[in-house]
Amino acid sequence: MTLSRVLPATLLVPLFLLLVGADDVSPLEAEKEPVAEAALSDAGLADAGVAEVSDGSDAGVMLGLVPPAPVPSREQDPPITRMRPLPAKQDVLARAKKDAQGRLVVPGPKGEVPLTIDPVLQSQLTGILGQYRVPYGAVVVLEPSTGRVLAMAEHSQAQPGLRGLATRAVFPAASIFKIVTGAALLEAGVTPMEETCFHGGKRRLSEKLLQDSARDGQCHSLAEAMGKSANVIFAKLTQRYLSPKALKHAAARFHFNRELSFPVPTDVSLAAVPEEDEFRFAQTGAGFGDVYLSPLHGALLAAVAANGGVWRDPVLFEPGADAQPQPPEQVLSPEVARDLATLMEATVTKGTARRIFRERGMRVPGAVGKTGTLADRNPFRDYSWFVGFAPKDNPKVAVAAVIVNEPIWHIRATWLGREAMRLGLARLPPGALEAPAKDEATEPQDEAPAEEESVDEALSTQEVVGAPAAPDSKAAMTRP
Repeated sequence: MTLSRVLPATLLVPLFLLLVGADDVSPLEAEKEPVAEAALSDAGLADAGVAEVSDGSDAGVMLGLVPPAPVPSREQDPPITRMRPLPAKQDVLARAKKDAQGRLVVPGPKGEVPLTIDPVLQSQLTGILGQYRVPYGAVVVLEPSTGRVLAMAEHSQAQPGLRGLATRAVFPAASIFKIVTGAALLEAGVTPMEETCFHGGKRRLSEKLLQDSARDGQCHSLAEAMGKSANVIFAKLTQRYLSPKALKHAAARFHFNRELSFPVPTDVSLAAVPEEDEFRFAQTGAGFGDVYLSPLHGALLAAVAANGGVWRDPVLFEPGADAQPQPPEQVLSPEVARDLATLMEATVTKGTARRIFRERGMRVPGAVGKTGTLADRNPFRDYSWFVGFAPKDNPKVAVAAVIVNEPIWHIRATWLGREAMRLGLARLPPGALEAPAKDEATEPQDEAPAEEESVDEALSTQEVVGAPAAPDSKAAMTRP
């Protein structure tokens, strides 16, 4: 079956190619028969309610199974090097003005059209990015139950005229892809408390480390593995329980390799899932693959877990009084979504984000999330991610933050994501948080904080703890 018979014509020339380019990209991985089908049972194509397209034959093909364009190699052809600014006529936020009521509006055929953006929150987050002079950074805050985008802030100290970072899928997804893998593992029957043993450390990966051994002296549950971003465990479980087909279906249901419906040009988040090379397949499940994500899409991933497994398209224009609500797209069962939120909660309570979310006076009750970190060596680029939502029992905001740093840096994405959550919740009207907040005094105090993850074998990672130093201060954070 050819690509043109599988995908609609609108996907054959995606915005990713128009804005980034497609020169010298690596070919897609060769195909072979899948090795396991466990994750395609109860939450498969029909039950998940995922869109299909047909080529005229009896069999339909699920959207997103095949990337609509060659997927760039992060090591050989990082797409961030070929970013182009968003054209001014397509930059909705830059054209928006405040009306008499303080709303951001843009002109439309029938008058001014209000945006869903909260002007105060937008200004706060834009100010943070500018204050700390991030080389490249973007943060998105949305209301998970409706998809309304509340903030879409960005800044580039490296390229001051660059616009559109919040919708650009030029950032390696890194361990954020563990959300997809984690959902597939839950569907395959792995429980949050099921333990897997390993040796050799949590970060580095080699084929030998994926083999069960008498040296496997450490064990973590799936929830702990998500919280601590244990690459070895995720790679072992990917190899043990999943097939390439299962992981492809999981990624497609989270709208990878599919266009997002949004009024601002938005890149397709591309994901290549290897089939012939078992070790590379395991690496992809652990977050080492050629997978790219936009900040907008990152917030939508978190919103799926917040919404009980329902995907909602992002909304930028306030719907009119007679507008029909979005039809729900159930991409995960409520049970899997609940367990996925449990996995993500471990990141904040005892994992890679614990230090940041336990900073006194800056805590976010009920926060859950996932961190991600990767680094390019030459030239050096440190990609850091945080996606999540809060509160867990009554989700009001979903966030995604990404920052690309140089060797000298001031803030990273976990700190920015926490601030986006905290400031977003502070903008809610009184009484909006009906679920009782967790008493901070009852939280465990004796567990040593976990270190921020680093999935790049040659580089260590040090997360900013507490309030970051001001950019002009000599206390600016550095990395080797």
